[in-house]
Amino acid sequence: MAWMTYISNWFEQDDWYEGLQRANMSQVRQVGLLAAGCQPWNKDVCAANGDRFAYCATLAIYIYQLDHRYNEFKLHSIMSEHKKTITAISWCPHNPDLFASGSADNLVIIWNVAEQKVIAKLDNTKGMPASLSWCWNTDDAVGFVAHRGPLFIWTISGPDSGVTVHRDAHNFLSDISIFRWHTQKRGKVVFGHIDGSLSIFQPGNKSQKHVLRPESLEGTDEEDPVTALEWDPLSTDYLLVAHLHYGIRLIDSESFSCITTFNFPSAAASVQCLAWVPSAPGMFITGDSQVGVLRIWNVSRSTPIDNFKLKKTGFHCLHVLNSPPRKKFSIQFPTKNHYTSSTSEAVPPPILTQNQAFSLPPGHAVCCFLDGGVGLYDMGAKKWDFLRDMGHVETIFDCKFKPDDPNLLATASFDGTIKVWDINTLTAVYTSPGNEGVIYSLSWAPGDLNCIAGATSRNGAFIWDVKKGKMVQRFNEHGKNGIFCVAWSHKDSKRIATCSDDGFCIIRAIDGKVLHKYKHPAAVFGCDWSQNNKDMIATGCEDKNVRVYYVATSSDQPLKIFSGHTAKVFHVRWSPLREGILCSGSDDGSVRIWDYTQDACISVLNGHSAPVRGLMWNTEIPYLLISGSWDYTIKVWDTRGGTCLETVYDHGADVYGLTCHPSRPFMMASCSRDSTVRLWSLTPLITPLQINILADRSWEEIIGNTDYAIQQGTPPLLCGKVSRDIKQEIEKLTGNPRVKKLRWFSKCLSPPGGTDNLWNLVAVIRGQDDSLLPQNYCEGIMHLKHLIKFRMSEAQELTTIKMSKFGGGIGVPTKEERLKEAAEIHLRLGQIQRYCELMVELGEWDKALSIAPGVSVKYWKKLMQRRADQLIQEDKDDVIPYCIAIGDVKKLVNFFMSRGQLKEALLVAQAACEGNMQSLHVSTPKGSSYSDDIYKEDFNVFFFCYVTRNLAADLLLMIPDNELHLVKLCAFYPGCTEEINDLHEKCKLPTIEECMQLAETARADGNIPETIKYYLLSQEPEKALPIGIDFIKEYINSSNWTLDTVYPVLDLLSYIRTEKLLLHTCTEARNELLILCGYIGALLAIRRQYQSIVPALYEYTSQLLKRREVSVPLNIEHLSEELDAWRACTQSINQSSEESPYALPSESQRMVYTTLLKKLKEEPLRGTIGPDYVTGSNLPSHSDIHISCLTGLKIQGPVYFLEDGKSAISLNDALMWAKVNPFSPLGTGIRLNPF
Repeated sequence: MAWMTYISNWFEQDDWYEGLQRANMSQVRQVGLLAAGCQPWNKDVCAANGDRFAYCATLAIYIYQLDHRYNEFKLHSIMSEHKKTITAISWCPHNPDLFASGSADNLVIIWNVAEQKVIAKLDNTKGMPASLSWCWNTDDAVGFVAHRGPLFIWTISGPDSGVTVHRDAHNFLSDISIFRWHTQKRGKVVFGHIDGSLSIFQPGNKSQKHVLRPESLEGTDEEDPVTALEWDPLSTDYLLVAHLHYGIRLIDSESFSCITTFNFPSAAASVQCLAWVPSAPGMFITGDSQVGVLRIWNVSRSTPIDNFKLKKTGFHCLHVLNSPPRKKFSIQFPTKNHYTSSTSEAVPPPILTQNQAFSLPPGHAVCCFLDGGVGLYDMGAKKWDFLRDMGHVETIFDCKFKPDDPNLLATASFDGTIKVWDINTLTAVYTSPGNEGVIYSLSWAPGDLNCIAGATSRNGAFIWDVKKGKMVQRFNEHGKNGIFCVAWSHKDSKRIATCSDDGFCIIRAIDGKVLHKYKHPAAVFGCDWSQNNKDMIATGCEDKNVRVYYVATSSDQPLKIFSGHTAKVFHVRWSPLREGILCSGSDDGSVRIWDYTQDACISVLNGHSAPVRGLMWNTEIPYLLISGSWDYTIKVWDTRGGTCLETVYDHGADVYGLTCHPSRPFMMASCSRDSTVRLWSLTPLITPLQINILADRSWEEIIGNTDYAIQQGTPPLLCGKVSRDIKQEIEKLTGNPRVKKLRWFSKCLSPPGGTDNLWNLVAVIRGQDDSLLPQNYCEGIMHLKHLIKFRMSEAQELTTIKMSKFGGGIGVPTKEERLKEAAEIHLRLGQIQRYCELMVELGEWDKALSIAPGVSVKYWKKLMQRRADQLIQEDKDDVIPYCIAIGDVKKLVNFFMSRGQLKEALLVAQAACEGNMQSLHVSTPKGSSYSDDIYKEDFNVFFFCYVTRNLAADLLLMIPDNELHLVKLCAFYPGCTEEINDLHEKCKLPTIEECMQLAETARADGNIPETIKYYLLSQEPEKALPIGIDFIKEYINSSNWTLDTVYPVLDLLSYIRTEKLLLHTCTEARNELLILCGYIGALLAIRRQYQSIVPALYEYTSQLLKRREVSVPLNIEHLSEELDAWRACTQSINQSSEESPYALPSESQRMVYTTLLKKLKEEPLRGTIGPDYVTGSNLPSHSDIHISCLTGLKIQGPVYFLEDGKSAISLNDALMWAKVNPFSPLGTGIRLNPF
């Protein structure tokens, strides 16, 4: 295993437990990402290979990869190395990990997609690579051309590496718009030109330049650019050509003749893109450039077979995936028996569409539109797998939350638009008209005015009415000079400030009246209104100074000038909590904190290696400041001592804007040149504060004043308006306000994503009347008791809607007539079953099913089952009534799950559980409930690292069945005897002296669990180790032991205090405990379906067995057999026969796996089954690459460092490991605590 290379030294060392460091986790977690759209100005901006596809914004490339587990494409990575506009991308046809891109700065880059890194660069390409493509005849060569050529071929590696010029492809008379290598004929290439002509080159043949212009252009100087070119994948000579005006032609490249000209339904229709459908010979698709109409064609017809209007905006590019997602659920039909009798089963014909001769098989098209929209369209099902509309396609310079709505975020971009996003759904809900040039800055109007002010590079400033969707005011006082910043006054909605390249900061009324013009000696880049003094504004200037102005006077001179930066000052930000305190970010890479009252710089924050752009004060913690830089990082600062608390590397380019909303102060948004907006949770920074709120501590431990909070060493306290408002509202309530307090604080401290939904569920569990639930309750996760009720109500509302029924296709008429006649004869002879089978063969299922009960109910059910199987195979919704009628609910649930319709699957399963359907048996342990299971789940006392003993005890005393949890808390508490006895008293447990006596008594009585428990609570807990381990070894030696018989004892033993466990006298017992925990942990991981850590747990146990002298009833060979059996049997279950590269499990492996399952039994806590995924696990990151010491693979998402400070695993794996094995994967005996 790869992870063993990291920890082998640990097992070899005698002093392996010395000098360990504490593990650490990220204090800033990515919780959301708003992806960019596809750029609309270059041709080759979409590509695909195998189970990946890519598109590019202006400066970043987005890679999507098929997640086979969920059968859907997910964003895999964002690559943003280019500094200027990306002009073309191309995937290596022979190696899905290699990818090429070119850009306007004459740069070509070769990427390794799997490792997300650059492997080769070619600078100074002697012209911009306007079009680019991998050479099909070699693995390591890329061809690229400038607009007039020539064709350059870059061989990346090998003895012939370097750049060469194609022998013939040069000296063109018209610019090249696109070119394509032939996929079969070595070296054959075609170029499409702006004038509408083609140039074709083939080794051994005469070069053909500027041939095959459309007939309408012959003899004229008019141009009709070639917009798309694609070689027929099944022909060596045929080529599809699309022109901007002339339409589409099928060309024979050998005879230089036009075979077919394809006609559009409307003369106004034009095509920008086309693509062959690899799975359907002769089929291709096109996308209209005016309106988003997808047309399906066959080369044998000159008109489209079908048309789908997908969007209002036109297509920009198309690509059909070679290997679209497979349906997980499939039915294997028996092969047809050639010898049929009157009762043999008929094989039904496939259901055909209107254009049955040209039916398009299932295929997925990557669609990119002129408005930046990107989607994956399932042509067979005629629906979007996903569609991402209205994304920015350029650098995003600024982002701001709406003052009265923390769920709406506005962004300003280089692409000339402002977009407003709903951060709960991560979708754009409003977009400005555009055509503004570059928009550098935006500012919401205060309150609920629903207007945004924007600052542009060429069109002055404007006010956009978001709801009306139009510009309502423009300001042109700066002339044609670029405006870098706009700031709407927080306290006075009638005043707006702008600062510009012309050296002026202008204060105006919203009606356009200029109130002040503050002249600076150079360009002014940033301005910010004080939140504590409505008449105070600060500016940042190119002359390296910060200025403060007082707008209540008529003076145009600054009150203060702060000097100290060594390069231009860009942004300035006033502290919302500390009056007179402001910060500034500069191109010198520093952030300076200024005190207006002291007229001095009170702190310099050094750490960025490039100019600082983004600045943001936290609105609740007065000393917390966040900065973003051109060094691609975000830094979190404690300004009290000038220390950097965290550095975030996830953006792949310059970071420009940072923002948070006062009512959700620990959820931050950032924007970047990588064209993304990312959402972050800062709550790990205030974990002690969250625990104080959870434990209902006094207000003094939660809310404080600013002067006290900024003192060095003071724990974090909330000092903002939102927290004070919560306190005031709580103090007004009568009775026990605890639930209200928790609800209000959770909305304040948690990132978006279902907080209200969670509290609605809490209200239901607490018995709140259903009439008090909000209207949107049924849109989120519902309590099981409401699932049927709400859906039934919804169905009643929809009863007035008439549903159209679509019939089947048309068979071959002559055969149909014969079969119908034969069927009628069989029916008159009383041979009902044969009649039914003939009707099935004709595709007339309804007639067959209506008369099938005349044979028997059993036959009718069998026929219904066959119909359901066929509909599932065809992925038709019509399967639902058939499955329900015959009670095959399990198949219906699997059908919904295979399509990702989890809500529908849950609805059907719950209906079956409530007895509304047949044949779904869901058993629960007698006398238990789901809520009981939740309470009984092992809490692991994960909060012990943060809180005092009393706080931990307070929390545990609040839950039912808490004795075992209290024993674990007291056993693990490392205080002195007096402190431990105080804790025992609080937990209603005997003193440690009494525990020793009780342990001896229980041992004499042979009560092993009580003996272990009281020894752990005594002054000599190490005495519990040999007793408990011998007990477990005795059980494991027997043939009929189960996981549930040994795990409770092993779990209790694991709570022995670390300093006792590491005693030299406990070495043998410690080693045996670690081995047993590793093995039992592996079994638990199998039972809970934590597949990613099962192999590592087995290897961990095997290595300990190999390197430690122990006497346990386990051996390495047996562990290896179990692991191999688990792998073979689970892989054969989870993989279809088409997908699986693995051999079927042997008979011996099946026997070993069966024995293993007998030990495991069912997991009693249903909520613990399935892998853990923390927020941000699937979001792409540009952080320093960390390799997991468990899997040897790159870690995606949050990283968890082990106690040596170097070894890392994913936080997902750390959480799962700690739930089944409390000890570190390094084998040190140190407990793992990722919670």
